[in-house]
Amino acid sequence: MSKPDMDIPRELTIDWLQVQYGSGKLKPEQVIEEIIRRSHEDEGMNIWITPPSLERIQPYLDHLKTMDISLPLWGVPFAIKDNIDLAGTPTTAGCPEYAYVPDRHAAVVERLLNAGAIPVGKTNMDQFATGLVGTRSPYGETYNALNDKWISGGSSSGSAVAVARGQAAFALGTDTAGSGRVPAALNRLIGYKPSLGAWPTKGVVPACASLDCVTVFTHSLQEARIIDVLVRGLEPLDPWSKEIPRMVDKLPEKIYLPEKALKFFGPLAEEYSKAWDAAVERIERLKLPVEYIDYDFFEEAASLLYDGPWVAERWASVGEFIETTPGVTFPVTEQVLRSARTGKHDAASVFTAMHKLQELRMKSNKLLQGAVLVMPTCGGTWTREKVEADPITTNSDMGRYTNHCNLLDLCAVAVPAGDAAAEMPFGITLFSLSGNEHLMDRAAASFLEAAVTSVEVKRQETMMVAVCGLHMRGYPLEKQMLEYGGQFVRESHTAEKYQMVKLPTIPAKPGLLKKKAGGSAFALELWEMPVASFGVFTSFIPAPLGIGKIELADGTEVSGFICEGYAEEGAEDISAYGGWRNIP
Repeated sequence: MSKPDMDIPRELTIDWLQVQYGSGKLKPEQVIEEIIRRSHEDEGMNIWITPPSLERIQPYLDHLKTMDISLPLWGVPFAIKDNIDLAGTPTTAGCPEYAYVPDRHAAVVERLLNAGAIPVGKTNMDQFATGLVGTRSPYGETYNALNDKWISGGSSSGSAVAVARGQAAFALGTDTAGSGRVPAALNRLIGYKPSLGAWPTKGVVPACASLDCVTVFTHSLQEARIIDVLVRGLEPLDPWSKEIPRMVDKLPEKIYLPEKALKFFGPLAEEYSKAWDAAVERIERLKLPVEYIDYDFFEEAASLLYDGPWVAERWASVGEFIETTPGVTFPVTEQVLRSARTGKHDAASVFTAMHKLQELRMKSNKLLQGAVLVMPTCGGTWTREKVEADPITTNSDMGRYTNHCNLLDLCAVAVPAGDAAAEMPFGITLFSLSGNEHLMDRAAASFLEAAVTSVEVKRQETMMVAVCGLHMRGYPLEKQMLEYGGQFVRESHTAEKYQMVKLPTIPAKPGLLKKKAGGSAFALELWEMPVASFGVFTSFIPAPLGIGKIELADGTEVSGFICEGYAEEGAEDISAYGGWRNIP
């Protein structure tokens, strides 16, 4: 195998890989070779149950040669939590004695493979997806990607750490009580949890089948959206699947924050509290209405997950296995699951809890119409040593601000929000009602954009340029941006005043038109370009495209690609996709 023409970065992203593959500087085989090397290097971190191996991956590399390189995930390596089926590879759910070899892929895996992605292995997890700490596995405790003193978070521990350590560009996890969000926060990643049923769970070992979600860990919000577009949709053979269409991203009408002081825990409680205060200050600068609310009923809903009868649903999934194979279950996991058999939850208590939850859902549905709730993803963290000494209390603490989510039928995205301490990331989670991913995504993007302050001050010799089509990273005309001295700054969005059309050119290009009334927001990229070369650059832009002023979501204006109005006639309206990258 020849060496690539460049070093492969530790932070693997879909964009970077697509650019390198398209240029011919890199081949998928070279990426897989490096991933296998990294997995050996990190072997002591207990990231994998079925680790990357060329023997297992080679059939997917061979099949890739028959696929179109323009597929959205062509050659992109991804990891799979080991409670999600990959045909021909054991599914253990974190328990060797439970293992079986599926003959079919899970529905979400099948969709990713059809988009060209390469599965590299099955990741470690808290056994039977029962835990938020990443230490409840007979395959070893998964170490935090940044500091092995601290927990990695669970139950999707291995998936998060695989992405953070450069052994996958993205990874699938699952989320019942926060398992797709807590590990994201502790390893400085995006953790994306869609609406219940939006992504099929067929081929996933159930924890609480009525609450389970498949999730994804990525380095950027944009790449989480790409995965969402590809795997979202009804699966006819999945009884929990729903048709929940993806809507165009839109800013929420308001953001809700808790009015009372929050409780932080662990050895870094003070640092987490200060990090939350800093995040709140950033939220208050977003030019969105902010309202402080009584958070008590969300806490009441969260308490139902383990104090209520839903723990019995976990027992319904694996109880028979535990009873018939005594002594093989991880001790603390068995303790938690057997708590469902104490007799506390009879049929009447189940209905009492369901009725209470329905009341709380009604409150949540009324409150969050058009709005987004923001909370810390975690109220603190623990050392692995402390979790070993007190596994129940420490685990419960990790779910303090996550457990309510699926019970109330919310979608959520966890995003980084700076560091609480050295090598200790802090994160927030944005929640919105089922089907309202477009609100939480746009609010999350605004929050992340607000963190980029240094590039907001334009130097005299450069100017900011907005691009929304073939000049973006990974597309054929990116090379023009680079040739004329352009440097990518960040992803952004237009104000909600535009229409996007697909121009009948070869190759097809988007056209951005500003509307007198109505309109939508669209994803774009901001680049910094030397003023001296900007004039020559614009001379190559063919009609009906041109350069004008584009209004961004925060109200500022920058120069960027616009389209003359006459081009709307005969062009396809693609506004519903929210940006050129989302076009199938």
